[in-house]
Amino acid sequence: MAITTVHTDHAPKAIGPYSQAVIHGDLIYSAGQIALDPASMEVVAGGVAEQTERVMANLAAVLEAAGSDLSRVLKTTVFLADMADFAAMNEVYAKRFGDHRPARSTVAVAGLPRNVRVEIEVVAVKR
Repeated sequence: MAITTVHTDHAPKAIGPYSQAVIHGDLIYSAGQIALDPASMEVVAGGVAEQTERVMANLAAVLEAAGSDLSRVLKTTVFLADMADFAAMNEVYAKRFGDHRPARSTVAVAGLPRNVRVEIEVVAVKR
């Protein structure tokens, strides 16, 4: 099976040697999304809640370009700069996923690109 790369202007362009997502068969593997505004490529203002909103919007745009959406996400991995941000991130995350509950891992890390508070990657199924 071929591997297809995904690109959309509705999410931040890759800031390194990677793709926004790749598709293999019916599975979509996203790159980690951070709180970059795709128009300005700047980190959004605010705390982890505002950053999580932008991350989820970026993921939704990448999934749309790949032929999927948040309701088709199987697994997420959430990276937090500080586990004290978990509750605020989780509130936005739960709102964006609604009743859908993908499997999830959440880990605290020593640092994230551009000093953001949160990064999220997903594995999803195509429509």
